This record gives sequence, structure tokens and C-alpha cells, in this order.
Amino acid sequence: MSMQDKAIALCQAMVQCRSYSGQEEGVARILKQFFEQSGYDQAYLDEFGNAIGVINGSHPGPTLVFDGHMDTVPVPDPALWTQEPFGARIAGDRLYGRGTSDMKGGLAAAAAGAAAFAQATRRRFSGRIVVAGTVYEELCEGLASSYIWQAFRPDYVIIAEASELNLKIGQRGRAEIVLETTGTTAHSAHPEQGNNAVYSMCKAIQALTSLPLTRHPLLKESLLVLTDIKSEPYPGSSCVPAGCRATFDRRTLTGETRESILAPLQACLDELAARDPQVKATVSYARGHGCSYTGMTYEVEKYFPAWLFSPEDAFVSRSLAALDEAGLHADISAYEFCTNGSYYAGFKGVPTLGYGPSQEKLAHTVDEYIELSQLRQAVQGNQAILKALLS
Repeated sequence: MSMQDKAIALCQAMVQCRSYSGQEEGVARILKQFFEQSGYDQAYLDEFGNAIGVINGSHPGPTLVFDGHMDTVPVPDPALWTQEPFGARIAGDRLYGRGTSDMKGGLAAAAAGAAAFAQATRRRFSGRIVVAGTVYEELCEGLASSYIWQAFRPDYVIIAEASELNLKIGQRGRAEIVLETTGTTAHSAHPEQGNNAVYSMCKAIQALTSLPLTRHPLLKESLLVLTDIKSEPYPGSSCVPAGCRATFDRRTLTGETRESILAPLQACLDELAARDPQVKATVSYARGHGCSYTGMTYEVEKYFPAWLFSPEDAFVSRSLAALDEAGLHADISAYEFCTNGSYYAGFKGVPTLGYGPSQEKLAHTVDEYIELSQLRQAVQGNQAILKALLS
């Protein structure tokens, strides 16, 4: 069986094993077995549950990490699908199922591409290759990747998210921002005796969403999108609510910082309160917490920075030239969604590229699929990038 066919079989096996965030153990063991059967020098699961495979070159050199997350978003209503969400059925050039595009196809192509490169070169390359199947990306981008960075201190990272086989040199960041308003409770028969926190929330939302947004020529527009809202007490039978909490998804651009994102929002709320003393509102970053399948717990601030490199950077131009030489023309662009690159590139400044099969827009969709032709080409493309960066 060719390594391209092995990549397809690996993708199918991982899709057939449901792996919502915190439930990735089955896929981790499938991936570890692939590493063992494909000649990797090391294959193991780390303390947080990441599946790690290592191939050592014959000469000292840089460390290159392929990062691909193993978790997927849920399937809320399988009845909406025309294909079995975990069936991994092939029809024509398409392989269907949850996680095919986001991103078990890209992870399979990275694992197979690394193995194919090692075999083709007889390990006569400089450095080492690490393929990391990471956990919990759908809930906290970069959390699991911090364990990979600490273990290997990579010189290069390839994020295997869908890129339509183009090179992604950056991405918008993401922040979950919590807006809270406080008031005074009262019986709803006498609302004048209270201060309704939901009315204050309505005013605060109107004020924040009227703020101008910035734009970047490649990363496009920053966003501030209301994603949920809840009053307290809830349910509020015959009570004027004394509290209200809303969450915004803020898509961020390079140059923005943890502090610069919140400052104008709070200033806007302070101005609103000066005009309307009834409004008492604050903003902060949400905190995520949970438990991996290994039993490790985590808590993290939900701030994941944007990052961007230049087409003129040597690692970008060399990778692009290698793809062209392999007959796999690639364009340069940036991801619109957030990835584990937020940790490697955004926090640590590691030279990072995105390269993977399938289309961004297929992530999280009903009847999610990946084109087998793209999956096959991604195996070749990963070998070309490895040749460019580890020769």
C-alpha cells in the first residue's frame, strides 16, 4: 500500500472513532499505532493526552513540528446529515464524516508525509520531525501545543489545518470577552424599586457593537460578535434581574495586545456609565477549564493572539519554491479562523506555516468531507516542505 493510501486509511480510522474535546484517547491510540507501524523512532502519549511521533535525521539540525488536533466539534443532530457522521464513507473523490476536513485529513497527511520523507531519504536529513496529534484545540487553541513546545522547542511548525494546499503565513487571533452588568433586584410588580441589569446590558451591547473595527489587508477585519447572554437569577420568575452576563467572540489582528483589546471596550462602558449612572458594566477575558482524558485538569485565559510572517521570510520562500518544484503550486494567504499557531507563533514567535488538504469553509459543517485528491497531494506537499526546511 502506498503512503498516500495509508493516509486515507488512517483518516478513515480516526473519523470512525468519535473524538469530541476531552474524549480523544481512541484517536490518540490509533495515531500512536500508525507511528509504530511506520518506522517512527518514538511513539507515545504525553501526560496531557497528545499523541507524539518522532523521526530523527542522520545529522543534527532543526526540529520541525507538524501540529494537528485530534478533537472535533460535536454532531448535534445526526438526522441532518445525508452521510453517517462517523461512517467515513467514500463516494467518488470525497471521504465524508465529522473531522475529515477539520482536521483528521490534515493530521493523516502529516503523519504519512513524514514517514514517506524518512523512507525516501533513508533518514539522511538534518534535524528531527515531530508529528503531534493534539487535544482540546476546539475549546482552547494552543493549550495542548504548549506541552509540545516545552518538550521539543521547535524551530519550525507546520499547522496541518485545511488550507486547500496553499501556504498560510498568518491568522486572525481570537479572544472570548465577558461583559457583565450589575443592578438591583426587586419584585417585577414594582420594577421601579430595582435596577434591571438586562436593560443595562442592552445599552452596553449597543455601545460596544457601535465601536469601529480595524482591518488588515491580509488578515481582513477584526470582529466583535455576541455569542451568548444570560440573566441572573435565571429563570427570573417575578424578579427584576440583578445581574447579566454576555460573551463576545473577538477576532483580533496583529499589533493588538491583551491590554489594547480590552481598554477601548472598558472606556466605552465608562463613558456610557457617565451618561447613565444606572449602567454598571465591566469587561474581562473568559477563562476556560476542563479535564483531559488522562485526568489532567486545566484552566486558561481565553486569549489567543494573531500572528503573521512575511512572504519574504526564508522559511516561507523555501517552502513555496519546494512545492512549485514538486508540481504543487501554492498561493500565499492567511487563515480566517484561529489555530494552534496562536501558541507557537503568537506567543513564542516560532516560524510557522499552515499547510493542509481541504477547505476552511467545510469545518464544523453538516456532511463535512475531504477530497481524496487533496489528501493525496498533501502527503506529497509535506514531503516537499520537509525537504526544503531539513535538507
